[in-house]
Amino acid sequence: MRFEFATANQIIFGEGAAVEVGSHAARLGAHALVCLGIPEQNAATLLDSLKRSRVKVTLYAVNGEPTVESVAEGAALARRQGCDAVIGLGGGSAMDMAKATAALTANEGEATDYLEVIGKGQALRQAPLPVIAIPTTAGTGAEVTRNAVIGSPAHGVKVSLRSPLILPRLALVDPTLTYGLPPAITASTGLDALTQVIEPFVSVKANPLTDAFCREGMQRARRALRLAYTQDDPAARRDMALTSLLGGLALANAGLGVAHGFAGVLGGMLGAPHGALCAALLPSVMAANAAALQARQPESEALRRYEEVARLLAGEGAKIEEGIAWVSALCAALNIPPLRTYGLSEANLAEAVEKALKASSSKGNPIVLSQEEMEKILTLAMG
Repeated sequence: MRFEFATANQIIFGEGAAVEVGSHAARLGAHALVCLGIPEQNAATLLDSLKRSRVKVTLYAVNGEPTVESVAEGAALARRQGCDAVIGLGGGSAMDMAKATAALTANEGEATDYLEVIGKGQALRQAPLPVIAIPTTAGTGAEVTRNAVIGSPAHGVKVSLRSPLILPRLALVDPTLTYGLPPAITASTGLDALTQVIEPFVSVKANPLTDAFCREGMQRARRALRLAYTQDDPAARRDMALTSLLGGLALANAGLGVAHGFAGVLGGMLGAPHGALCAALLPSVMAANAAALQARQPESEALRRYEEVARLLAGEGAKIEEGIAWVSALCAALNIPPLRTYGLSEANLAEAVEKALKASSSKGNPIVLSQEEMEKILTLAMG
């Protein structure tokens, strides 16, 4: 057995952790570019913490998922202002923007020089500016991952800038920052978090360390996600913030699967939110993988793992089909829209499948799916 594990240099989890950002930032630099994915007034307490610690701040508003152009703009701003640290405050988009901006600020060239699939895939030569990642949603786990997802409208895809060097120096995970999230965002980000503790668990790169994170995350999501969706319960918000963190730790070290392979592709093609895509895809991906494993690899470890997923989610003694049904019922209870809502149609199924088969996330899938099986996933998820 051989595996590796890497994560942020330091993780601090707990209610109130984010208000300590000033003292931490002051140890990393004197002037921070703050990639802000929430309204400025909602960040007042954290910005005051930086001010009290005499950290100069330049704000960079993150109004959507990062693109090749917006990352270049952020890096240019950081250089002009002389920033020596970057803080990502918001959802996955803000944290990915922070990681990518920190990398491009310290390295020559354009984003496409370092992007996989559509770019040159070059390795970063210089260490990025130090990054503090502070999530305000419970879904992506981007505070502890070694990639930044960047959209390329010209290519109609989202791809990753991937390097162990872009792991944040500090992840501050404060569940109170997720209080008051609208139900729709709680649902889509929460199901993204659930996907990210299921896919690494059945991945071809699963290992004992990430398995522990996934098991813990599934159990917490099982008891907390519906409650967090219906009310601002502090314990449920804490459970989902921890599930998101655990999912980030798992996916960064064990990979993902076809649900994320499709989500990256469809995000680029349709401009739809990543979490909502993962949520719509998860049940049909689980069903397709289980059916393919039962037909072609009935003795596989991955099939046994899907049985364990069913027991963790649907209860002791549950079969794989009952686990998939539990996830489907959860998606229905959380009012997850089908993919047709975002513009997916029969006309672009073949294109989506072709791109998803090349996606890096798909390479972690527990079994290679056929074109027909991939198209069936999308057809079911379209509704």
